[in-house]
Amino acid sequence: MNRLGIDIGRVIINGTTGPGDTSFFAGDTAAMLRTPAVPGAFETIARLVPLFTGTWLISKCGPRVQQRSLTWLHHHDFFRHTGIPENNVRFCLQRPQKAIHCADLAITHFVDDKPDVIAAITPVVPHPYLFKDWPTTEAAILKSLTLSTHQPLAAPPMTERRSR
Repeated sequence: MNRLGIDIGRVIINGTTGPGDTSFFAGDTAAMLRTPAVPGAFETIARLVPLFTGTWLISKCGPRVQQRSLTWLHHHDFFRHTGIPENNVRFCLQRPQKAIHCADLAITHFVDDKPDVIAAITPVVPHPYLFKDWPTTEAAILKSLTLSTHQPLAAPPMTERRSR
């Protein structure tokens, strides 16, 4: 049973090159809602969701950015476009806490743009992906799913040697 976890900031919602994780949420609500999606995010996630028994968004942010993230996702009709249930969103206040959510949900594949998150989840997630772009990430996920569906070949039966 494969389960997918996806970070939100800079993986779904496009960020800036600024220093803060949530610099893309600066300004008023209208400006925040104009923040674009990461190129290919909606389409790729919609293709991946049916390949998993469950998909969750797991993000590190405080209460204000949690609310803004949900507002952005709803405004852009993310849940309808991707097929992820609206209730499959988890938030935490520190990046290493993502590992707790991953363990709790039995996440097998996780996409995040932060190396420290990848390091934190590696003990509990067999297939972590450091996000650069959706085409590369999708190819890596599809490859791992293909490899995991192939059963190892059985060893040929041993023939008994008879002594003469």
